[in-house]
Amino acid sequence: MEVEVVEGTTMVGWVVSGVAFWWTAFLLARGAFPKRSYDFYNRAVSAAHAAAAVSLACLSVADWSRPLSPLAAASSPPQMKALAVTLSYMVYDAACCYLNDDVRVDNTVHHLVSIVGIAAGLAYRRCGTEMVASLFVTEISSPLLHLREILKEFGIKDTDLNLLVDILFAVIFSVARMGFGPYLTYVTVTADNPILIKAMATGLQLVSAYWFLRILRMVRHKLGKKRPAPKVAGD
Repeated sequence: MEVEVVEGTTMVGWVVSGVAFWWTAFLLARGAFPKRSYDFYNRAVSAAHAAAAVSLACLSVADWSRPLSPLAAASSPPQMKALAVTLSYMVYDAACCYLNDDVRVDNTVHHLVSIVGIAAGLAYRRCGTEMVASLFVTEISSPLLHLREILKEFGIKDTDLNLLVDILFAVIFSVARMGFGPYLTYVTVTADNPILIKAMATGLQLVSAYWFLRILRMVRHKLGKKRPAPKVAGD
C-alpha cells in the first residue's frame, strides 16, 4: 500500500504553528492564574502536551493487533503529525527553560536528544512506528509528573494524595520506560533504521535509566517519611 507523502513545507508549518500554540497556552495559563509561578504555567502546558501526545500516538496506530508493525517503514501522515506536535513542544519547552534560567545538564541532554531525534525522523520520513511508540512510552507518565508539582503549588504537600500520585507516577514510569523501553530500543536498533535514529533511541533509553534511578531514590525517601517513628523506651 502506498503511503501518502507529507510535504516538507507542511511539516515545517505544523512545527511553527505548534510552537506558537504552546506559547499561547502558556500566556493563557498565566492570565487565568496570575498569582502562580512560572513553573506552574509551564507544567500546565506540559501536562496538556502529554495528553495530546499520547492521544495522537494512539490515533496513529493503524492496526492494534500489531502496534509495532511495520518497522523501519515510511511514516504515515498521522505519525508525522504526532511527531511534529511533540517537536514543537520540545522547542517551546527548551526556550521556556532558558528564559527561566533553568538550564541543567539533564534537561539539556533530554531536549537535545528529543529535538534531534524527532527532527531526523521527520526529515527521513521513516521509522514512524518506532518513534510514535517511543513518544507514547515517554509521555504516558508525564501527566502525573506535572500533577506532583502542581499539587505542591496549591499547598498540598506530604499528604496521602501526594504519596499516591508519586507511587502511580513511579510505577507507570518504570513499567513504560524500563519495561517496554528497552524492548523498543532493541527493535529500533536492530531494524534497518538510519544510524542517527538508532543513536537517538539509545540515548533516550540512557536518559530514561538515569531518571529511573532518581525516581527510585525519591520513592524510597517518600516511603521512609511515612514510616512511624520508633518508640523510645519509657514512653
